[in-house]
Amino acid sequence: MDRLRFCFLTTFYPPFNFGGDGIDVQRTALALVDRGHHVTVVHDVDAYEWLSQKRLPDQPVIQDGVEVIGLRSRFGVVSPFLTHQLGYPVMHGRAIDALIRKRAPDVIVYGNVSLVGGPGVLKLGGPALRVYVAHEHWLVCPTHVLWRFNREPCDVRACVRCALSYRRPPQIWRHTGALKRRLADVDLFIARSEFSRTKHREFGLSQPMEVLPYFLPAPFPEQPPPRMPERPQQRPYFLSVGRLARIKGLDSVIPAFRRFPDADWLVIGDGNEMPRLRALAADLPNVKFLGRIENHDLRRYYEHAIAAIVPSSGYETFGIVLIEAFHYHTPVIARRIGPFPEIIERANGGLLFSDTDELVAAIARLHGDPALRDSFAVGAFGAAKKYWSENAVIEGFLDLIENARAAKRTPQ
Repeated sequence: MDRLRFCFLTTFYPPFNFGGDGIDVQRTALALVDRGHHVTVVHDVDAYEWLSQKRLPDQPVIQDGVEVIGLRSRFGVVSPFLTHQLGYPVMHGRAIDALIRKRAPDVIVYGNVSLVGGPGVLKLGGPALRVYVAHEHWLVCPTHVLWRFNREPCDVRACVRCALSYRRPPQIWRHTGALKRRLADVDLFIARSEFSRTKHREFGLSQPMEVLPYFLPAPFPEQPPPRMPERPQQRPYFLSVGRLARIKGLDSVIPAFRRFPDADWLVIGDGNEMPRLRALAADLPNVKFLGRIENHDLRRYYEHAIAAIVPSSGYETFGIVLIEAFHYHTPVIARRIGPFPEIIERANGGLLFSDTDELVAAIARLHGDPALRDSFAVGAFGAAKKYWSENAVIEGFLDLIENARAAKRTPQ
């Protein structure tokens, strides 16, 4: 493929970032630069500072070969608020349009554009190929996550009441035809799982979507390296890693370890659910909340775990924690919901559960059968290398780009 010029438009980008969408944009940008492409990333500093209530120092424009432009308005919070309500980058629209036209990218890639420009940003710039990557369900859900009333998976729309339950004002533009009009400008839509593609279709997105998963940037050796010798603790343990939010379903794991005292459950991460989870597990010495752990130290926690437990109660678009565990030669016990079954089944990398009884049974099974645990680990590692490595996913991404560019050049 020819060397291409990419422009990524996204609300969040590290370190101005909260979750997986910004990290995925960063990983993709770095992978493309490593392959000789030119990459510009445009993100919204005002949005991050509004939601985090933090002000971080400005970052270098060139970061590991990626040109990174953080938009900051002298009006601060007013800028992302108007974008959220009106569906257009009121404060930054001209700057974004001029920037794209000056860079003249071959491909514009939209990530989470909710606060960097809403649907209005999809029409800015020149004649580039336009690609929308659905990191979340923002295209069909005002709260992005199909988690109705902040308590249950969404199967029937109640968008205004749901937004209010999150203490967010309903978005005016969602009650117009703005999104439908702007989606017609996009040439390629990418979902992160077959499940997510199906949900987009069920909730009204009529455009066809390709499926391309997340990936891990770490190189994959031919065989898993030996486990790190230093164990986090001597007692056998299961592990959960990630943001502590209600949608992640961590409270549902506590009753299982009340019934299974022969192993510990270590929880790595932080979030607004931490106080409630600590209170629920206050009388359980085998449930331990470790807070944040540096990424470079996660390997030993994964490698020595019997399995990673992923109990999310809502509809994820993918499951990065699953493939992270697979990379470290660790099987997964995941809730039978969203994209988790397709990931577990493709890898033969663990067990699924729907309720506490099934979770306890899965914990006991892997705890009592090390050979089964190791067989799942082998399948998980092999699948991670085959399907979710950087080379596999980036090659698939560039193939989709090339096919879409060829289709766009062909007269209809």
